[in-house]
Amino acid sequence: MSLSTAPPTKNEWHHPPAEFDFRSDTFTSPTPAMLAALPNVSLGDDVYGESTTSNALAARLAEMFNKPAALFVLSGTMGNQLCVRSLLEQPPYSVLCDSRCHIYLDEAGGASVLSQATLTPAIPSNGLYLTLEDIKKNVILSEDIHFAPTRLITLENTINGVIHPLSEIRRICAFARGHGIKVHLDGARLWNACSVPGAPTLAEYAAEVDSLSVCISKSLGAPVGSYILGTKDMIAKANHFKKMLGGGIRQAGILTAMADIAVTDVFLKGRLAEANAYAKEVEKAWKRCGGKTTLPVDTNAVWVDLEARGIPEDLWSQVGTEMGVTLGGNRIMLHYQNSPESIKRLEEVMIEVCHRVDSAGKAASGKSVGRKAYLRGQL
Repeated sequence: MSLSTAPPTKNEWHHPPAEFDFRSDTFTSPTPAMLAALPNVSLGDDVYGESTTSNALAARLAEMFNKPAALFVLSGTMGNQLCVRSLLEQPPYSVLCDSRCHIYLDEAGGASVLSQATLTPAIPSNGLYLTLEDIKKNVILSEDIHFAPTRLITLENTINGVIHPLSEIRRICAFARGHGIKVHLDGARLWNACSVPGAPTLAEYAAEVDSLSVCISKSLGAPVGSYILGTKDMIAKANHFKKMLGGGIRQAGILTAMADIAVTDVFLKGRLAEANAYAKEVEKAWKRCGGKTTLPVDTNAVWVDLEARGIPEDLWSQVGTEMGVTLGGNRIMLHYQNSPESIKRLEEVMIEVCHRVDSAGKAASGKSVGRKAYLRGQL
């Protein structure tokens, strides 16, 4: 039985399946340019350091972030956990983090299992991002034997699409250095933060922290993986733990070649600025429908308050499906593989679902709302 080969103009490489998918930027997919790069990749064994393709991208990213070394890993979760494990030395110790962060909520308790670390989740007092004042309220500096002292602070940027300002990160990191505490930055979507007009550079964020991880399979659209960056000694240690966890890859160049294209074609050519701009359009459309957002739209995430608008989540998803749009709850994630057409379709979904809810609520009074009112914001 032979594999089916669709005509080049009709397969998913040329027509990204994520165009009408607003669940997450993880649904972005590789491009024809990434596919075209594969015949020229190194097939050297990356475990032995012989993948020249992987080595070249690691060197390129180290230069972009102005860090001594970089390492390809299979996922953001693996990258974060390798950094946590490599920065910590001898327990007992604790890790101070944002209560909403990926390391705390979405990595299967990895820090506790792999690093024997207690996590101290801190709730940001401003509802947006951790400040130095939040850190001071939650950090454990005491050597009292009843406590596990804070040896690592982890930050996330962006977090829920909100940018953690560099000025605040600098305050936190200066405090941490003064107390011998390491800092790791989960920068899975740092690319988006640095794509906002006037934003700091990747290197400016990286300069403040001991390690960071950046995802290449979310906003950038490469098929697999993340990179971690830090000192040469720290990255060498992380590489050892990577092998221990089964993360050694032989012909990694097949993956890193596509990642290299993604960095150039998506980040450096400004495609993430398009995604951020789409988010602003979606926010405006939602507000024209009488909706509210629960967080600022700094980058590519729009958090819609469905409950306040009286929209059941199942109806939201149902109407989306009926109209060819995939939605995932109250978070709308934009990415560069969306299009003006898909943004227009999403607004049509908003109008339709709001019209159904409003019509049901006003049926008893005999009132009605025309769909054009949503386009004009005249509700």
